[in-house]
Amino acid sequence: MPVSPPSLDRLALNRFAVLGRVGMDLYADPPGTWIEEAQRFTTALGGSAGNIAVALARQGARAALISAVSDDAVGRYCRAELARYGVAHDAVLSVGGAARNSLAVTETRDTGCQVVLYRNQAADFDLSLPQIAAIDFTPFAALVVTGTALAAEPSRSATRAAMTLAREAGALVVLDVDYRAYSWASEQEAALVCEDAAWASDIVIGNDDEFGVMAGSYAGGMAMAEELAMGAAFVVYKQGAAGSVTFAAGTRFETPIFPVTALKPMGAGDGFLGGLLAALSAGHDLPSAVRRGSATAAMIVAGIGCAPASPDTAALDHFIAQY
Repeated sequence: MPVSPPSLDRLALNRFAVLGRVGMDLYADPPGTWIEEAQRFTTALGGSAGNIAVALARQGARAALISAVSDDAVGRYCRAELARYGVAHDAVLSVGGAARNSLAVTETRDTGCQVVLYRNQAADFDLSLPQIAAIDFTPFAALVVTGTALAAEPSRSATRAAMTLAREAGALVVLDVDYRAYSWASEQEAALVCEDAAWASDIVIGNDDEFGVMAGSYAGGMAMAEELAMGAAFVVYKQGAAGSVTFAAGTRFETPIFPVTALKPMGAGDGFLGGLLAALSAGHDLPSAVRRGSATAAMIVAGIGCAPASPDTAALDHFIAQY
């Protein structure tokens, strides 16, 4: 018997819990400067989950981050930036010892952009079961999980527990596959764990490489996305410059990108998901919401930083109107 896809009505609550990493980004300044030639750097909030939460908050949704940060100045920086963007951080744990916050040293450069990422003993992997058990998911429209949180223990078990508790509370579960090879013991482990999480989710978002990893081959990625959509509210298969394909209720539609002059390649996926969910919670239909996610992504790659370039609703409306 066919399984009825989950309803998106819950998203009207307009409140999201986002689970995953948050960190500090250091950008060589001024834009265009190579890291090795930089005399100064500017800071910005970073990390997939942190950027998604900011994108949601900037577009009128209530967002709360579930994560762990190091109990030091960099961790306090992340908390302060989350608060400045209006993202709740009550469920962000501070961890001591040798744990260190994620730190990215990067450039504002579209081609040949260098990123040096420090994730030795990453604090966000200290997400724990007791921390998750203390969270009441009842008020939330959805739990957004970034796949990097599944890459190591105890974060993996805590993340799966959060997915179960959120669903039991009536919230939708959204998975951004967010595959980062450096975080995993092997591609095979990532494929098994992420595929299992995808089948346990109501909405799945990933790019062609990520679906290829889960499917075991790049060629099988789109077929897997379509198969996942049979039991999900919808699945979005992103293809970079070729736009995206959305599978929902036995149908599919394609959405092109918004052509812009990019300043950097980072942040597009985080902005896409934040803009998409914010639009759905505001009452947009799915094609319109995917289009707004695509526009958010375009504005972020055309701006400086990821969180700082994330548009508010008025700026996004103005940008879309020009097309």
